[in-house]
Amino acid sequence: MKNLPVAAGIGGGSADAAATLVGLSRLWGLAVPGPIQTVALGADLPVCLGSGPSFVGGIGEELLPAPALPRAYLLLINPRRPLPTVEVFRRFSSPFSRPARWETAPADAPGLAALLAARGNDLTPAALEMLPEIGEILKALTETPGCLLARMSGSGATCFGLFQDPQVAARAAAALQVGAPHWWVRATSIALGGAVTLRD
Repeated sequence: MKNLPVAAGIGGGSADAAATLVGLSRLWGLAVPGPIQTVALGADLPVCLGSGPSFVGGIGEELLPAPALPRAYLLLINPRRPLPTVEVFRRFSSPFSRPARWETAPADAPGLAALLAARGNDLTPAALEMLPEIGEILKALTETPGCLLARMSGSGATCFGLFQDPQVAARAAAALQVGAPHWWVRATSIALGGAVTLRD
């Protein structure tokens, strides 16, 4: 069962909408709408209609298969404070980074972390202006033993830490939750070849 904060920036609402569209399409015997038809309902909706890792471009309608992802573990933290996507984009004034895709599948979690370390999230500075607590979360993740990489997800406000060991991630989740009981903290995993979106 999915239990995510509202407006968490990790595709919870888009996944629900995608499941609804697929269900209604099957019920009515219709083809599932494509990316161009569904992007107007949300930038993350098209990728949620597919399966497997994807590179996403444009405003969400440009989808290309990405190499498989290795088994890895995530620690998700959300400050339980809203961060409107529209406002984050409104504050973002710089040009977006050039696409930085890769062609071969990383062998393990450290390999994935190395690939992601060479890339960033263009929206992080704008989100930090609106919600400085994101900086506290990223700092807490970065300083957590076993965390290979810490980043903000999408336009925020959820941040993630990437781990190689599930027990280490679980212990980190417990410790951080005690230290910041007002945060939403969850340890989870990326299944082998799992469906994680990598946005340009």
